[in-house]
Amino acid sequence: MQKMNFCEACAQKKGINDPAGFALAELLLGLGLTQDTAPTRELTCSACGFTQSQFKKTGRLGCGACYDLFIEELVPMLRNMHPCLAHVGKMPRRFAQEQKNQESMKLLQKQLQKAIADEEYEKAAQLRDEIVALHQALSASASEGHSKTRGEQKLFPFEVSTAEAEIH
Repeated sequence: MQKMNFCEACAQKKGINDPAGFALAELLLGLGLTQDTAPTRELTCSACGFTQSQFKKTGRLGCGACYDLFIEELVPMLRNMHPCLAHVGKMPRRFAQEQKNQESMKLLQKQLQKAIADEEYEKAAQLRDEIVALHQALSASASEGHSKTRGEQKLFPFEVSTAEAEIH
């Protein structure tokens, strides 16, 4: 037995028809998208001439412009396959934890800025203490070799006058 790969046109010329062939549209439609996605008129890509019925038959799109044209059909199909439309991917645990800590730091810093602007000084002091504790935890893990330091990071990304600093 020898495996041969043909494009769709060459396979039809040679009389090869694989009934078990993979059709993405059929798979996607079989995953719970029971509604009829066919609009009243068939859409045709102005860039490549690919039609909606060709997409349903082959499970492929003709060009990049087809994605924009057939987006209303693609989004529900992709939502049935994946929990979100943006690819998240995988990352090492240590890096994921570092990302989470950095996002927490940014959030705390924004909350601190808002608290200062709203003159909520008790809340600002509490947030400052949380930022300092998180920064110390990040520094400790960096010194243990768990993450690479990316230069000196400002703990508070805004300027505080010396008069304000003396108040606290």
